[in-house]
Amino acid sequence: MNFATSNLSKIAPKFRTSGVISQPRRKAGSSMRDIGNTKAEVVNVVRQEDYLKRLYLILDTNEEEKMRQFAYEEIRKILIQRGEWTL
Repeated sequence: MNFATSNLSKIAPKFRTSGVISQPRRKAGSSMRDIGNTKAEVVNVVRQEDYLKRLYLILDTNEEEKMRQFAYEEIRKILIQRGEWTL
C-alpha cells in the first residue's frame, strides 16, 4: 500500500488536548467536608416531634399543592421510620 496516494495519509491526527481543555482543576477531597460547619452564634435543632407538628399544620392549612405534597411525603417518611405508617 502506498501511503502517499492513499486516503490514510489525509487523516489528521487527533490530539488528546482537543475538546474541552479549559475546565478548571478539581480540588482533592470531598465536597461534603464542610457540612455541619456554621458561623452562626446559635443553632436551634428542631426535634422530630416539633417538625411533625409543623408538617401537619402545613398539610392542613396550606393551599399550595407542591408544599402539601412535600409535607405529606415527609410525614410518610417519618412515620415509616417509626413503624407507625399504615395503609
